[in-house]
Amino acid sequence: MLPRFLAADLDPVSGTASLPADEAHHLTHVLRLRFGDEIAVFDGNGREYRARIERVSREGAHLHLIEEISAAPEPTVRLTLAQGVLKGEKMEDVIRDATMMGVATIEPLVTTHTTMRQKGLANAQAVERWRRIAVSSAKQCRRAVLPVIGNGCHFDDLIVQETAEMRLMLVEPHAGVEGHPVGTVQGQRPAAAALMVGPEGGWSQQEIEAAVRAGWMPITLGRRTLRADAVAIVAIGVLQFLWSDL
Repeated sequence: MLPRFLAADLDPVSGTASLPADEAHHLTHVLRLRFGDEIAVFDGNGREYRARIERVSREGAHLHLIEEISAAPEPTVRLTLAQGVLKGEKMEDVIRDATMMGVATIEPLVTTHTTMRQKGLANAQAVERWRRIAVSSAKQCRRAVLPVIGNGCHFDDLIVQETAEMRLMLVEPHAGVEGHPVGTVQGQRPAAAALMVGPEGGWSQQEIEAAVRAGWMPITLGRRTLRADAVAIVAIGVLQFLWSDL
């Protein structure tokens, strides 16, 4: 299996591509690849090619495209995950897993229970790191499309700005509103959907009521209370199963 690299400037017409300095460093110093070796390159938008290393320098690597590779199919339902910002490395785990599952957009969400420290996590530096994690995850799971990582959004803005035809708010079993069983969506297959998942501490009652008024449907995964960093991946997997999208 060929090692994979992200090359945002694939040019099928000229049959060339290049890797930035950091990718070239990984190619030569970590994987010990050299002139003439073959790799796979993808552009993050669904195209992937088998390529041959032509030249490597400190500035990057130059490649010759050999042939296009059939990329793994993307989910039929374009899913946006609005995830309440989590503590420490938990948010990174969610980014990694959501990328693996084919989520189209990941929007870091600032909520009532988001602490001041967590709000600081949704800054430009953190978002850039999350994007690098998404690239790494896409490489590992052989996905050719990178999810869009948002710059961070406040709850009140998201619930009125999101336009997906199916908008789901994941609530805990003991929340102050009765959530519909997640199986309620079976038989429906929207072109686009949005899933909103809260941070540690869950949603406030005011947030739940505001989301319902804005047209979001509260759903529950059942009686079990899951870890904050595990909820999203479980919910995404269940939804994709119900949509026949796995």
